[in-house]
Amino acid sequence: MEKLLVSPNPHIHAPVSTKTLMRDVIIALIPAVICSFVFYGWREILVMAVSVASCVLLEWAITKYMLRKPSTIGDLSAVITGILLALNLPYTTPWWVVMIGAVVAIGVAKMTFGGIGQNIWNPALVGRVFLLVSFPTYMTTWGAPQGVVDAVSGPTPLGAIQEGLMQGASVQELTSAFNYRDLLFANLGGSAGEACALALLAGFIYLCCRKVVKPWITLSIFGTVALTSLIFWGIDPARFTDPLFNLLTGGLVLGACFMATDYVTSPMSLWGGVIFGVGIGFLTMMIRYFGSYPEGVSFAILIMNSVVPLLNMWFHQKKFGRK
Repeated sequence: MEKLLVSPNPHIHAPVSTKTLMRDVIIALIPAVICSFVFYGWREILVMAVSVASCVLLEWAITKYMLRKPSTIGDLSAVITGILLALNLPYTTPWWVVMIGAVVAIGVAKMTFGGIGQNIWNPALVGRVFLLVSFPTYMTTWGAPQGVVDAVSGPTPLGAIQEGLMQGASVQELTSAFNYRDLLFANLGGSAGEACALALLAGFIYLCCRKVVKPWITLSIFGTVALTSLIFWGIDPARFTDPLFNLLTGGLVLGACFMATDYVTSPMSLWGGVIFGVGIGFLTMMIRYFGSYPEGVSFAILIMNSVVPLLNMWFHQKKFGRK
């Protein structure tokens, strides 16, 4: 007698699967990936190739030889982890450091918890933060995009602001060296994913049109960053940067659009997502203004990832059939 799968109704059929969702995210990341290749050349192509290949091969090996389960690389989630990890690294990162980041992202942050859908923290961000703590020299050696400025390497805009403030300069003097047009179209140094904020925003709009992401998380992050920086900037404009500068610099756009909106590590409810985004935005600005690191998006997202189970417990989605 054949076994039947019995489950309660309602039974809803939709052409949406993990693979189709991951494919949409990959499509949305294509503009940012292309811009990173254009600005950083073959070295960024190498970082991207090593990152994606390492994540995919490692997940395949773990499922086959350690978990003894069918391979899950077909859902494309490992590919996205590899792309996001590469976009969070400087293009000067050595290939072996990239591989270590992939091992941490897939082997520790994802597969240790049981694979896709069960991890607590965003795998790519865990890999990035691990590399930042373990290899600070490689992770803080920034190269400027080709054709943007004459310098070969130097601090990011956020790093330059932090260093200048420590030397007694004012924010007005320091930000006068940066053009907001360049910050939008070709960021002046930083991770590969920071090369073009416009490309990231275009990908986010695509995901919103496809109804893949929860837009209220991203909008909450942007709104909180803008409001918090506006308050501090209004109190002391000589010490604190303005809202537009904070919105366009660092990994804020990449993190808010593609990493904070991860289905697995973000809240399921609307209000849970809003609080999640507000927390990320506020923590980001506290780290930027008062922390030892000039950038705080990665740390803020990972901290709020830890709060997601509580947010899911406190804020529930409306039950099916309830008014």
